[in-house]
Amino acid sequence: MERMTTRREFLGWAGAGAAGFAAAASGLLSLAARGEDRPNIVVFLVDDMGWQDTSEPFFRERTAFNARYRTPAMERLARQGVKFTQAYACCVCSPTRVSLMTGMNAARHRVTNWTLRRNESSDAAHETLLFPDWNVNGLCPVPGVERTALSTPLPDLLRRAGYFTIHCGKAHYGAIGTPAADPRRIGFDVAIAGHAAGGPGGYLGLHDFSAAWRGGDKVWDVPGLEAYHGRDIFLTEALTREALKALEKPLAEKKPFFLYMSHYAVHAPIEEDARFAARYKEMGLDPIEARYATMIEGMDKSLGDILDFLEARGEASRTAVLFMSDNGGLSAVGRGGAPHTHNAPLSSGKGSAREGGVREPMIVRWPGVTRPGTTCSTPVIIEDFFPSLLEIGGAAGARTVQPVDGRSFVPLLRGDGGADPDRAFIWHYPNAWGPSGPGIGAHSAVRRGDWKLIYYHADRTFELFNLTEDIGEAVNRADGETARADALAALLSGRLRALGAQMPTDKRTGRPVEWPDEARAGGRLKT
Repeated sequence: MERMTTRREFLGWAGAGAAGFAAAASGLLSLAARGEDRPNIVVFLVDDMGWQDTSEPFFRERTAFNARYRTPAMERLARQGVKFTQAYACCVCSPTRVSLMTGMNAARHRVTNWTLRRNESSDAAHETLLFPDWNVNGLCPVPGVERTALSTPLPDLLRRAGYFTIHCGKAHYGAIGTPAADPRRIGFDVAIAGHAAGGPGGYLGLHDFSAAWRGGDKVWDVPGLEAYHGRDIFLTEALTREALKALEKPLAEKKPFFLYMSHYAVHAPIEEDARFAARYKEMGLDPIEARYATMIEGMDKSLGDILDFLEARGEASRTAVLFMSDNGGLSAVGRGGAPHTHNAPLSSGKGSAREGGVREPMIVRWPGVTRPGTTCSTPVIIEDFFPSLLEIGGAAGARTVQPVDGRSFVPLLRGDGGADPDRAFIWHYPNAWGPSGPGIGAHSAVRRGDWKLIYYHADRTFELFNLTEDIGEAVNRADGETARADALAALLSGRLRALGAQMPTDKRTGRPVEWPDEARAGGRLKT
């Protein structure tokens, strides 16, 4: 996937206009199969769902949180496919979504924090750090838009490969006023309820899915669902109904489809889905945790409804379904409000470099390929979805304007691939989100094998954990394992430099924060 379209080719397509771009690009793909022979693809992406927010266990044993939640559709999907116990995303939403759509690591695409308004940073103020001029405007399918990550997006490639492409729910690809704020500009034939904002104004149809009723900013209001305004319906249900309606067209035309079912749930505001409230009230949960649990169950019902639809229409046996979350559950107090979930035995949550911020529940069912009821412990990361989905869709090797960092996990789905002991997983977040908690703050991190090193930009400190022995990251071994920490710092630094990563600036010196290997070598600021 390292072959790239030249900038001259890309600019030529762009200059020809949308029609010329499509015509020129259509010749890029050499497909091995006709459209009707390729599987349908459903990517079911949940927002802010933690590793333990499910009755399907992803740990070696069931936990109290698995007993709290009710997610029968996830259990059903796991019985039918393969469950990934070490699947990773970024620690906040926009970086994850751009990585999924482009195959680039966040350090390369530089959309390292969440996006909304054009040319405006979402970074919280920091006492000692000035944050870099990251790509606050998100991804972009055409050149010439400032502070964007130029890329050939996944849905555009699948559409060229013959897929009917549907976006439903949260988009959050590009800032207001940029091309990617409209999912149709990145290759979706149908775009339902997605725009620049990364959260909903509200989940209640009675309040028009708007924040206005509680005095909030209407920039968060969910667009395009006016038919449900004033009705007693939860947003998750409305989106599911619209997604199923949209599937009728490709089914009637006998075209393979790509449905990107991207729920706003379970992102704040935490509002009760009354259909499921009684069970959690009877459990005596804290009120906000009870409301959150109803949102989890409503999300799971959506998954079940989609699986039921595929079975009823005879499409289940030829549809690959991939379930994933975009970052860990919000378990911190601060800018995001009171905690409403927990990721234990993992440490911390959304916004954190710790496992609770980046390890996600992932399940894949691809009939005829995945073996039912299996578990894969090989680590994978969010940018791997891009080449994997292209391979599933018969478009492996499609040329892109961007380099692709992800690796296809299709061999793992087939059961003929294993862990690469030399593969390193990189996270880079030179930003500030807001809440406090373990691992939250500007950081870079690397995992190789069992070991994970975290480098904190503000104070140049390190944490080193053995994840096999210490999944809760309770024992920092950076001082006792100095040679290992030095080696991982060197590996992390080399990758960050190669990816063109940006570092914050220290206000006290006016100089960029040192690379991890420099800090290990004694470059730490003296205070």
